[in-house]
Amino acid sequence: MSKQPLLVPYNKNINLKNRVVMAPMTRSRANNEGKVATDELQGLYYEQRASAGLIISEGSQVSEQAVGYINTPGIHTDAQVEGWKKVTKRVHDKGGKIFIQLWHVGRMSHPDFHNGELPVSASALNPHAKSFTPEGFKDTVAAREMTIEDIKQTVKDFQNAAANAVKAGFDGVEIHSSNGYLFHQFFNGTSNKRTDEYGGSFENRTRFFFEVLEAMKEVIPQEKIGVRFNPSLDGLFGITMDEETIPTFEYIIKKLNDYNLAYVHLSEPFTDVSEIPFAVTEIAKHFRPLYNGTLMINTAFDQEKGNKVLEDGDADLIAYGKPFISNPDLVERFENNLELAEWDQETFYTTGAKGYTDYPKASK
Repeated sequence: MSKQPLLVPYNKNINLKNRVVMAPMTRSRANNEGKVATDELQGLYYEQRASAGLIISEGSQVSEQAVGYINTPGIHTDAQVEGWKKVTKRVHDKGGKIFIQLWHVGRMSHPDFHNGELPVSASALNPHAKSFTPEGFKDTVAAREMTIEDIKQTVKDFQNAAANAVKAGFDGVEIHSSNGYLFHQFFNGTSNKRTDEYGGSFENRTRFFFEVLEAMKEVIPQEKIGVRFNPSLDGLFGITMDEETIPTFEYIIKKLNDYNLAYVHLSEPFTDVSEIPFAVTEIAKHFRPLYNGTLMINTAFDQEKGNKVLEDGDADLIAYGKPFISNPDLVERFENNLELAEWDQETFYTTGAKGYTDYPKASK
């Protein structure tokens, strides 16, 4: 009997024991002054899920300016590096692999995180969204447009974070260039109104991202770098699609063929975009022919759909989010075709072990 595609090893730049990837998910458990990942919480959480072919950590800010949600662990201080070392050791001791997702939320942040200073973005615009602050959800504000010096510093911040990830023992890094965060704000024509070398053309709006990628290559091999995009995001995280949105991502994906990355990680649409004439409703099918490297796809896959996408050749790896929250042994459940446990959404962003490390494994 042949093995289901999800459980077949994958070896191309990145050697994985299966094709089931744990997607990056904000969990807000770094409830300490230094925003440090801890052994007893993050260490145990990721260790429990080490049977995944690859774990991608929660988004981790590359600087204080990058913060936009409460209790998210960073990767820019020595204490944060030391905290992550304990996490990666626990995953490796269980035979797992883990990348860290590097994150800057840009205008999705709030002055409450920055001593009253404005968050930064491509342009001085308000995403008209909500920011999860220490005092609860608050309306976002108009950001401060980044100067050239701001952009150069942020490139250095990502490079430093990648170097720190190597020190912390991560197997690689993922650049979070998705979901309405900083790089996405530069890509999108409705959030980027710049008239300098970082605005206007496809080349200009993607320049910042590629500068970061080039800088990171100096401190970590490019085959240990993954990138994440959400091409048909619309109506969420302050992003509105326009006629140039998909062509912008086509430009990015084609250009990434010049690199030797670990993977490109794409999301299927988060909402129904079938009524938007210039949206793409099937992301994997659309972008697979454009990219020669490893393609990872996510958003609302179950076991059957994951196997089907792999069988059809539309992706190489499938990333699962919420199912991994309540099923630390998701791979084993797929292997034995066991029922999945339901997650408790009320505990997604709370503190402590409840709804985090207390989900049991299945009894066979």
